[in-house]
Amino acid sequence: MNDSMVQLAVDYPLLNMFWTMLLIFCWVLWFMLLFRVIGDIFRDDSLGGWGKSGWTIFVILLPFLGVFVYLIARGRGMGERELNRVRQNEQQFRSYVRETAGSGGHAEELARLAELKDRGAITEAEFAQAKAKVLAT
Repeated sequence: MNDSMVQLAVDYPLLNMFWTMLLIFCWVLWFMLLFRVIGDIFRDDSLGGWGKSGWTIFVILLPFLGVFVYLIARGRGMGERELNRVRQNEQQFRSYVRETAGSGGHAEELARLAELKDRGAITEAEFAQAKAKVLAT
């Protein structure tokens, strides 16, 4: 059993191993490119249903030609659409953070008002009025 493993290692030279790794890398790269193109087809709002189905059929039936033609015809738009999508996601995230941080400001304001009431700086009625004002905004 051990001799067969040694024979297997001898029968597969180092350059063949590098060649195999290169082929696997190219294969993975090809699938990443194919999925990126298919994803761009379906995310593009400017394409109608017939355009999306046409490009999808072209890319699936003739994958190499379809992907290369798509990259030539719509490659620049792919980058622009991706950039717009990233900007939109970032804007939504910033809006969410501002919205969430804004609600934290109410808590700080209410804590400050409660501290003033506890120290006797404001009355119960003034506290209730200020609290209603803070919660209304």
